[in-house]
Order: sequence, then structure tokens, then C-alpha cells
Amino acid sequence: MRRLLVLLSLTLLVSPAAAAPSRVVPASMPQVQLTFAPVVKRIAPAVVNVYARSVEQVATNPFFANPLFAQLFGADPQMRQRVQQSLGSGVIVRADGVILTNNHVVAGGTDIVVALADKREFKARVLLADPRTDLAVLKIDTRGEQLATVPFADSDQVQVGDLVLAVGDPFGVGQTVTMGIVSALARTQVSGSDYQFFIQTDAAINPGNSGGALVTTDGKLAGINTSILSRTGESIGIGFAIPANLARRVLEGALGGGVRLAWIGADGQQVTADIAAGLGIAVPNGVLLKSVYPGGPAANAGLHTGDVIFSVDGQPVNDMQALNYRIATRKPGDVVKLHVHLGRQAADVAMTLALPPENPPRDLQTVGGRNPLTGAKIENLSPAVATELQMPLLSRGVAIAAVAAGTPSGGYGFQPGDIVRGVNGVEIRSVGDLQKALAGASAWSLVIDRGGQRLSLDVQG
Repeated sequence: MRRLLVLLSLTLLVSPAAAAPSRVVPASMPQVQLTFAPVVKRIAPAVVNVYARSVEQVATNPFFANPLFAQLFGADPQMRQRVQQSLGSGVIVRADGVILTNNHVVAGGTDIVVALADKREFKARVLLADPRTDLAVLKIDTRGEQLATVPFADSDQVQVGDLVLAVGDPFGVGQTVTMGIVSALARTQVSGSDYQFFIQTDAAINPGNSGGALVTTDGKLAGINTSILSRTGESIGIGFAIPANLARRVLEGALGGGVRLAWIGADGQQVTADIAAGLGIAVPNGVLLKSVYPGGPAANAGLHTGDVIFSVDGQPVNDMQALNYRIATRKPGDVVKLHVHLGRQAADVAMTLALPPENPPRDLQTVGGRNPLTGAKIENLSPAVATELQMPLLSRGVAIAAVAAGTPSGGYGFQPGDIVRGVNGVEIRSVGDLQKALAGASAWSLVIDRGGQRLSLDVQG
């Protein structure tokens, strides 16, 4: 009986009725009508629509679109123009008409139009388009008019669970505001870029929202809405935004002569459970260095292959994309504090950031004449070029920097980042070697390195 009474007492102590928090009836209409309308009213004029128009040449007979077939049959393919349009959003970040958007919104566009919230339209010029970060900076001529802007937030202060608003023009239906929370931070396995480090949100983001604003509830720019994870192309509550701190660095570069992202001078990989066990690390966190460039910032700070970096200025890094992001939001010359694992000892190390060296000089040239690489831009590989093309740190040789559509190089399927290793049995070490090997030949046997895979191409003249 005594035991039963004790159990009954405990039950009463933890009963839902006893533990339930008190509820308060709203005392006034303003409390009932809590709303984000004042924030939206302030930021909406600073979110714009971006229309990009591009014209490409297309063969009327697809058979002759391949330069090889055109050469074999002596045909000069008839070409026609095809107009493509892309729709996205943008954010005014400076009152004189400077706008942030996504690179993929304006990539390849010849005519770019910005439509303000009040329906006025302006032709825009691209100050900078950076595929590494998928950000672009536009400028419109306001003729002295000062436009509404969205101020930057410190995106490092954004936390999971924060309320956010996504503002843009989904599906071209007109400016739309959706609300959600920050679902996750530091999402890096979303795209192939070395600098992608996303804020994830469940605020609805759909096609046309790209380049729009992800805004905190106090009306500041937390990020640039960029992509979604979806099997249908429509929002399922998994959207991603580029953090404002990286967007601000790109903006500064656009207004100051180009984006020059700081460099650590090392490549690495995520620390797995097996790696952590082998190194005596209790929890599998951090970035294990696989290669360190001699004389680079990491080497000068005393780091070596096999060391592990856990954090940059107190911010954790768990893969190479996160590490690159943390470095990119700083400036060359800044000193950052790394928490590292050296051998079997944890330590704090100061590292001075720098720009990747351009050694050897890039010697950028466009291949001419009649050969499979005609129309391609080629350059000598250096840490600077490898960083721009998002290639391994210690890459050497001659890289294809760009391929022009409608040229043999485009028709044969060459891609930016391909390394030309050999032509007709001759090893290629420089741009001069490649130009010399291509000239005067009537047939070409090329060896290409694409992401570590060896490819061969034989072409008859």
C-alpha cells in the first residue's frame, strides 16, 4: 500500500496538467496581428528580377554539327540562330544600382535586363561573373537615383532554427515571399565547386528564385538563394543559399578590380572514422592534408602532409570545401588561427594567407589553324590557374581554360580543366610545346588527362 502511494505521488508530480506552461491570452490587437509585413515592405523594393538573353548558332542539320562529319563530307553546315532566355532574381546591395545574383542566371547572356519591384526595367552590365562561387555582380544606370538596398548580415551568426524569409520571383509569377527556418549550416556536398558552403532552409525556393535574397527577420541579407534539392524541379523544402559573408567578398572584388580569393596552399580530405582511429583522434572531425605546396601559406605555418586542420578562427571545418570557404572569406595578408593535429599533438597555429602564385606564367593563348583544338583557350598550369579551374593543387602541364561553341574544340568534346599530355607522341609541358606540336600536322593523336582519367583522341586531317 505504501509503495502504491509513492508511485501515485510521483505520477501526480510529472502529470501533463501539472507540467504544462501557463498560456496567456493576447492583450491587444498588435499582439494578435504579429507580422513580417514591415520587414518585407522595407526589403521588397531591393529584390529584383533578372532576365538574361543569349543567342547561339545551331546547325540546321544536326548531322553536320559535329566538325568531324563536316570535314569528312566537305560540307559547310547551314547555321541558324536560337534565342535562349533565363529568368532569375537579384538583390540590390548598393544604392547606385549594384546587384548581386547567381552566375548561372547570367552565364552566357548577351542582353541582361533588370526589372525593379515597381516594374521599371534597366539594361545591366556584368561587373563580374565568378563560376567558382556561382555569384555575379551587375550594375544598372540609375542616373543618380538612390535605390533601396538590403544590408548584409554576418552569416556566421546565423543559427539552425532561425526564422528566415526567401524573396524572389519563382516561375516568373511576380515577387513572392516565403518563410521558413534555417534547417542546417555548412552544407558542402551539394555542388562540385570548391567554394560551395550553403545555408539550408525549408523556405520555399523554386525556379526563378535563384539569385534572390534569404533574409533574417530583422531585414538583413543572410544569403543568396541558389539551388534546391528536388526530383521534380519544384520545392520540397530543401533549399540552399550562398552565405552573405562570401557574397560580400565577391562584391568587394567586383568593385575593386577582380575577385582574388585567399589561398591556403594545401589539398585535403574529410577525416573518416578509420582515419581518426589511425591518428588517435577521438571524434572523426577535420581535414586531413594530402598535399602541401612548398612555400605556400600552410607550409610556411609549419603544416605537412598528414596533419589535420580542425578549425579556422574557431569555426569548424570538416571537409576541403568548408576549409576553402573559411579561407575565401578572409583576405590575402590576413592572419588566421588554425586548431590542428600535428603528429599526435593538438596545437594552435597562426597562418598568413596569400594569393596562389602564377608560376610558371600562364601564357594564355587561343589555338588557331586547322586542328582538333582550334578555338580552345589554353594556358600553363600553376597554383593560380589550378585554383581558378578547381583542379588539384599540384597539377602541371597545359590546361584547356575555355572551349568555344561552334569550333572544332567544342565539337570534339574538350572541356575546361582538361590537361593536354601529349600530341603525336610528343610530351606537352608548355603552351609553346602544344602550339608547335599542333602546327603543320595532317593527323593528330592526342592524350588528355580529365580528372585523373587518361583519354585518347585520334583525328585525321
